[in-house]
Amino acid sequence: MKPITPDTIRTERLLLLPLLVEHAKEMAAVLADPELHTYIGGAPVDPPALRARYERLVAGSPDPAVAWCNWVIRLRDEARLVGTVQATVTGPDHERVAEIAWVVGTQWQGRGIAGEAARGLVAWLGRQGVRNVVAHIHPEHRASAAVATAAGLAPTDVRHEGEIRWMGPAGR
Repeated sequence: MKPITPDTIRTERLLLLPLLVEHAKEMAAVLADPELHTYIGGAPVDPPALRARYERLVAGSPDPAVAWCNWVIRLRDEARLVGTVQATVTGPDHERVAEIAWVVGTQWQGRGIAGEAARGLVAWLGRQGVRNVVAHIHPEHRASAAVATAAGLAPTDVRHEGEIRWMGPAGR
């Protein structure tokens, strides 16, 4: 598989910056609201725990056939981090698939940030040769369903660990 390395993705209001370990302190505050974890699972973590997680993510997948691509979402006008997007890319070069996810801090939700970030990510993945994009969304999480729809994904009949599998083409 030709390696995929995250680089900066620019959208109208956002910069998606490749994840750095140094982002952990600011991101711990962004992700601190327990309500944020209702559908995505887990719980808020402190900066040292998030830093350890980011160290693992930045190191990359131990499987050379899998690319872990992670970004923080920076809102240009406020010059601050507001969330993350990620893609796990698998498959041979001619039929790559990316499983994507996003999260935007509670304070910045309802402003179209997740949708804009997801659209930017899906377009970038298409330029990297990814053919299809997949997301798994809790059936009651209407906001994430709207983000997936905006990114060109549609729900399927497949369920994975209680979540609905959404699919669509990359490069939209």
